[in-house]
Amino acid sequence: MIPQTFIQDLLARVDIVDVIERYVPLKRAGANLVACCPFHTEKSPSFTVSPTKQFYHCFGCGAHGTAISFLMEHAGMGFVDAVKELAQAAGMQVPEERLPRARTAEEEGPDLGEMLHRAAQFYRQQLKSAPQAVEYLKGRGLTGEIARVFGIGYAPAGWQNLASVFADYGDKALVTAGLVIQGEEGKRYDRFRDRIMFPIVDTRGRIVGFGGRVLGAGEPKYLNSPETPLFEKGRELYGLFQARKAIRDAGRVLVVEGYMDVVALHQHGIEYAVATLGTATTPVHVHKLMRHADEIVFCFDGDAAGRRAAWRAMENSLAQLADGKQVKFLFLPEGEDPDTFVRSAGRDGLERLIAAAQPLSAFLLNELASRVDRTTPEGRARLLQEAKPLVRQIAAPMLALMLRKSLADLAGLSGQELDREFQIKTTPSAYSAPARPAPPTARSMLRRLIELLLLDPGAAREVDRAALADAAGLPAFDGRELAALSAVAEALAREDSVTSPGELFRGTAHAALVQEIESGLLERQAAGIGPAEARAEFLDGWNNLLEQMRRERLREMTEKLHKHELTPDDKARYMALLKASASLRS
Repeated sequence: MIPQTFIQDLLARVDIVDVIERYVPLKRAGANLVACCPFHTEKSPSFTVSPTKQFYHCFGCGAHGTAISFLMEHAGMGFVDAVKELAQAAGMQVPEERLPRARTAEEEGPDLGEMLHRAAQFYRQQLKSAPQAVEYLKGRGLTGEIARVFGIGYAPAGWQNLASVFADYGDKALVTAGLVIQGEEGKRYDRFRDRIMFPIVDTRGRIVGFGGRVLGAGEPKYLNSPETPLFEKGRELYGLFQARKAIRDAGRVLVVEGYMDVVALHQHGIEYAVATLGTATTPVHVHKLMRHADEIVFCFDGDAAGRRAAWRAMENSLAQLADGKQVKFLFLPEGEDPDTFVRSAGRDGLERLIAAAQPLSAFLLNELASRVDRTTPEGRARLLQEAKPLVRQIAAPMLALMLRKSLADLAGLSGQELDREFQIKTTPSAYSAPARPAPPTARSMLRRLIELLLLDPGAAREVDRAALADAAGLPAFDGRELAALSAVAEALAREDSVTSPGELFRGTAHAALVQEIESGLLERQAAGIGPAEARAEFLDGWNNLLEQMRRERLREMTEKLHKHELTPDDKARYMALLKASASLRS
């Protein structure tokens, strides 16, 4: 475990501009530097690096972080390796904060990642002495090189093969990691037996689970690791780690349904393929993929089951869409899957189909139109009824507008009539000219205080966290922002020196909100505010917040008083609030 004090000191000595320029050419743009984003394909630069605040942010795909994050996301390093790489360049020695043994076991828990890594090594070793597994892979057209790239292995038949890997086969952590099953009467046995093993790797290159494919007949054909502290099927995509560079180069990602499909496609030169893990495509999958590519192509079998899976993928994509991004659908000929098709038609044959894939808008409209009789008013009414909840989910404003225009044409309505029916507010010229941009919404008081703390971490010592805890549950305040303000204040007050506030919250529940607020500093160029100005504004805002919390609590207790719901303690507190209010007025 690397101490946070060292990480902050390291980031104070490292210049993020120097780190990123090793991989990406940057150009000066005012106080910041910009480039076309290395994490997704774009024609105009939206990737911004702040030398002042030492973080990067892409306004196109949302990529955000420090020099450490950049090495992890772009160079595929783990957290520790990224820290060591930067420390070596800065001439620093990485210390390790060692916890007492009892605390490590209790608080840190077992290293599940290390267990999975050791199991993967065992499975790879077993493949070398399993001729039936090797022949199976060769029969599917795979080479030893592609098996190495994906870390493919073999789990031998037998009930407790992992006992030769882990001295304590009774360790409950093996069950937690999904490697061992606890049966009746306490009996234990390996989860994966007589299966080709596909390690599931997250975007940092860490093994988080496995997929096992049966060699011959048997059910289930594919067996995945269960949900664990490291592995959620709805968040991970098989092959994404291996495909990242090819996805960036192609500007496209192909989403298929099976491990063997991904491996076979990579074998034939289509290296931008990934797969869901035996589950329907989730919004998290789509969001993650849109950070890597401007075009997502979902590839399904052409049968009824394939079209149902495509429809679910489409529904889960709507809220993630952005103008300038494309989601498409490709249906293979009957009886084909990506593995068999690419082996018969080759890379060029499959890529011709990919290029002709159906856009999401066309797929949605065609599917809806096929379900109704558009020659009757009743059919057109049903078309609108089914389309309404889908169209209202679309997050991309221009795409939503174009789709509504097409839908209005199908239903025989004007655009204005359809928008009234869908309860969508538009300007009178929405269908003839671009709408005027809406005025920016005011930032909440809580968000502004967090932003000021990021500008002046020393102000955190002024925060009364007990007052924030007392305000939890008051309807006037966003509970998520209250909790984040409290956590940010606690973390910043605890550290002697903070170079990168955002780095303190890596992996925490508040990471996304802090990142969102931190990236907003670039848009407003609030980094130009000096510590003295930030401190003065923070103290003024903090006092206003305390007063607002006091008024809200007083209003809540007044309502309880009228309903005769005050306890004796509440009454005492109510009188104290009244007294404080009178004192302020005088």
